[in-house]
Amino acid sequence: MWTLANILTITRIGLAPVIALLPFIEGYWPKVIAFVAFLAAAASDIADGYFARSRKQVTDLGILLDPIADKLLLFATLVPIYWVTRHPTLIYGIPWWGSLPLWVAVLLVGREVLITAFRFQARERGVIIPAGRAGKLKVIFQDIFVGATIAWFAWKDLLVEMRWTGHLRDAWDRLHGAVVALTLLVAVVLTVYSLAAYLYRYRALFRAAER
Repeated sequence: MWTLANILTITRIGLAPVIALLPFIEGYWPKVIAFVAFLAAAASDIADGYFARSRKQVTDLGILLDPIADKLLLFATLVPIYWVTRHPTLIYGIPWWGSLPLWVAVLLVGREVLITAFRFQARERGVIIPAGRAGKLKVIFQDIFVGATIAWFAWKDLLVEMRWTGHLRDAWDRLHGAVVALTLLVAVVLTVYSLAAYLYRYRALFRAAER
């Protein structure tokens, strides 16, 4: 039960509320800590699966907790991103997007909930649905977006406190903002595509369920 993989998964669950609360605290240091905590959580998501397979320690507890940890982490990051980008000062707005649209947040979370429920249903019928390439790529861009956005909040607070000006500051601001905006766009596209691919590939399961 207390395998290294399970400990990493439980740690990721514990980090979720920390990451969710820190961006709401004034100043750049809480957001820097949230960024570092998110990097640790994202790394644990890769490490727990590796250790479980390499050490042949795949457990029922790990199978249960891993998707829960993933959904909690996603929810814990999208909630502060959604609210902070709507800050009255508008300094945290995402380039091109402004604030994080509600439909995007619902799409990202809803896709994960739907696929998880679909996997459990398929498992009961003896079918194991592995992660597809589009889904894995979606996770990569989604994580880059979340990490870059939390760092964007810290950067904006740092600019207010340090009052930096100049071409270097403006260049980084444009580059950082473009990374945030583009990775969100790619994550949204891959979310829709991967969901459609899953539903089409395993459409026979829906037909069996209807029968």
